[in-house]
Amino acid sequence: MKDPSLRRSVALFRAFLHEQEDPEACYSLLARDAVDQVEAYDGPVNGRTVVDVGGGGGYFTEEFRRRGAHAYLFEPDVQELGEKPPEGAVVADGYLLPLADGVADVCFSSNVLEHVADPQTFISEMVRVTKPGGLIYVSFTNWLSPWGGHEWAPWHYFGAERARARYQRRTGKDAKHTLGENLFAVHIGTTLRQVRERDDVTVVSARSRYWPFLAETVAKAPGLREFATWNLLLILRRYQ
Repeated sequence: MKDPSLRRSVALFRAFLHEQEDPEACYSLLARDAVDQVEAYDGPVNGRTVVDVGGGGGYFTEEFRRRGAHAYLFEPDVQELGEKPPEGAVVADGYLLPLADGVADVCFSSNVLEHVADPQTFISEMVRVTKPGGLIYVSFTNWLSPWGGHEWAPWHYFGAERARARYQRRTGKDAKHTLGENLFAVHIGTTLRQVRERDDVTVVSARSRYWPFLAETVAKAPGLREFATWNLLLILRRYQ
């Protein structure tokens, strides 16, 4: 996959800056971009079965459906589904999906891995439900990225509790995320080592999800990648 354009990166960054006041525009744009990435690696999704794990309000599921896929959303948090979740959405834990082995052509997860305590088990479940030869899309915000602390970033560099306290003082409300409860320190080096040690998938690509240039190169640089990648995109292929 070629590195995407600077225009695309700028558009995504601007959307992220307005996520709180206009989540519809932000996540709809992100969903279109993510499905573009899936199709760049795996061809058109029309007619294919897609499992969206932890897709929240269903923006990704809806975009897959708009392109003709048979897409199904599995989300563990009822509140994250919002007022109008996609038809057929299932409340289910990503550690134990209510699906048979090998049912999905594409198993998709956007920015969920940093919210689970056991990333290896989460990825194993995604692999289990994917057909031999199928694609697994996993992206996450790594802890040492400037956005690793989510709403209290970049102050997480000075400690999670201090960052959460600052967020509360500044906004007058509690932070959504708490380290060790619903946000975890996931690192790129550790994650890459774990997936490369698996005997049921091959790593097609490991790259910065949003960078407009050197997207794969930056993810190969130990140390630097933990800060500079921002968000890691893993494209995995289940072995035949």
